[in-house]
Amino acid sequence: MKNYQTYAVLICVTETEEQAVERMFDWKSFYISGDEQEYKEAFIKRGDRKLRVICARQDEMGMTASATLTMKMIHHFVPEYVIMPGIAAGTGKIKDSDKQEYGDVVLASSVWNFSNGKFVSPNEAEITFGEIGFNPRPTSVEIMGDYFNRINEFIESDKNEFFVHSGPLASGTAVVANKSVLKKQVITSFEDTEGVEMEGYGVAYAATHATEPKPHIIIAKSVCDFADERKDDRYQRFAAYTSCGFVKELLEKVLEYSGE
Repeated sequence: MKNYQTYAVLICVTETEEQAVERMFDWKSFYISGDEQEYKEAFIKRGDRKLRVICARQDEMGMTASATLTMKMIHHFVPEYVIMPGIAAGTGKIKDSDKQEYGDVVLASSVWNFSNGKFVSPNEAEITFGEIGFNPRPTSVEIMGDYFNRINEFIESDKNEFFVHSGPLASGTAVVANKSVLKKQVITSFEDTEGVEMEGYGVAYAATHATEPKPHIIIAKSVCDFADERKDDRYQRFAAYTSCGFVKELLEKVLEYSGE
């Protein structure tokens, strides 16, 4: 069995997320022969060790692109941690909760695909949208392990300066800006879902099905809107900033590296 060769790889999607990731460390760009993807490398000092971190941005949104890039980065760099920071919609408002605010971090304890299912006629459907019926068949990837326990201990400690909500994260094939979709298709399936986005499931699925040594998964995205009709871009930069700030804390103070 191969040992881990890289501390962590970070995957982002949008230009806003990429800009926030670039502020985390002093990155240097590079390419690998036969691969058109641009990668960036940085080193984190932990005690007497310099730990390598790689980041890259998807060339398009969605789970297919995230799974593909995740698999490539696992193959190239053999990381101990695959991390996706970034932005997501929060579900706090749809659950009539005042506990979620813009910039709060959603740490995925599991990631599930709410787009899986079958479109049927309304009289055969579990969920209906006018003349459209949908029978959901969600699939889920659990995120667990000692490293996740350490993260939760950090969240509960007085060293953590971020507001973090740990729970299921929902991934879908389209942007959601409709309260009815959020309520009928997401909350009814997993009531404790904390956020909604489009890429996390692809990352988690790829990492879970990678060859040994399998990387650990961290998906920590901050709330930039609430997936309703008021959805806009005003808080995206702030959310990307808090997400990357939280991930930086994990990399510099919390996570352990077992590689050489």
